[in-house]
Amino acid sequence: MKVIDMHCDTMKAILDNRDENRYVNLKKNGFSVDIEKMKQGDYMLQVFAAFTNMAEGDTLVNCLRTIDLFHDEIKANSQDIGIVLSYDDILKNIEQNKMSALLSIEEGACCKGDLDILRNFYRLGVRMMTLTWNYENELGFPNEIINNKLVCDRGLKDRGFEFIEEMENLGIIIDVSHLSDAGFYDILNNTKKPFVASHSNARSICNHRRNMTDDMIKKLADRGGVMGLNFYSNFLNENTKFSDLSKLDDMIKHLKHIKNIGGIEVIGLGSDFDGIDCKVEIENASKMQILAEKIKKEGFTEDEVEHIFYKNVLNLFKEIL
Repeated sequence: MKVIDMHCDTMKAILDNRDENRYVNLKKNGFSVDIEKMKQGDYMLQVFAAFTNMAEGDTLVNCLRTIDLFHDEIKANSQDIGIVLSYDDILKNIEQNKMSALLSIEEGACCKGDLDILRNFYRLGVRMMTLTWNYENELGFPNEIINNKLVCDRGLKDRGFEFIEEMENLGIIIDVSHLSDAGFYDILNNTKKPFVASHSNARSICNHRRNMTDDMIKKLADRGGVMGLNFYSNFLNENTKFSDLSKLDDMIKHLKHIKNIGGIEVIGLGSDFDGIDCKVEIENASKMQILAEKIKKEGFTEDEVEHIFYKNVLNLFKEIL
């Protein structure tokens, strides 16, 4: 079963280690994602996030450093993997028996609210971006806990509306993971193309602010968008602690619920590998076929598993890239 994963934080993990004088690379490492593990897992495409944390210094500089690393590592492994700038690149990589790498940004603050910087990121190969991470920025708000209350009603700022218009014009996929509920509806009501929630689960199954409500799932499906199953234990089961195991059974509950609410075509994969701090029953990228077999055993057809694992995301890429 071919795999398209819409989100991993492996590039940030590599960069952080190098900054601490531990040389690691994408070919083979001790993380969840590397070239060898992806080959074993039968990957078609991995979306690599250039993740920046506003608490860790200049977001623009840190994002550019991560993108530089991404290009170096893909070039160093060019016999196995190729960058994706258009849908045709995916097809070319398949013809050449290569995997594909698509570059995303996680944390729109790295654009400093400047459309010129957004356009330059596009020139550097960025084809997907979250508008926020876990903090307010120039573009909008995440869902936040303020005075012990969940605040979901602060959406996009004026500059955020300008950004989503330009992202659609350029062909940068809008990613609503980490964005507030109000921000989700702002995007829904002010865009025309499909968009994604690259690594978010169902809030009805696990009541976490990072997950999607049933109405959001249905609206995303109606738009032709896709949400990626996140492997983080805290987003799968609200009764887990940070150290708890991310379980296949919990993943199945989310998949069944999302299928029931939005249909099979709204579901994809967004593991969040190398960005999550829990143990996972699917230990790393090499073990992804375990999930495929589990889904089949739980009553999903071969065709449905294909849609979850790669077809839905591939169709969206075909439309937008």
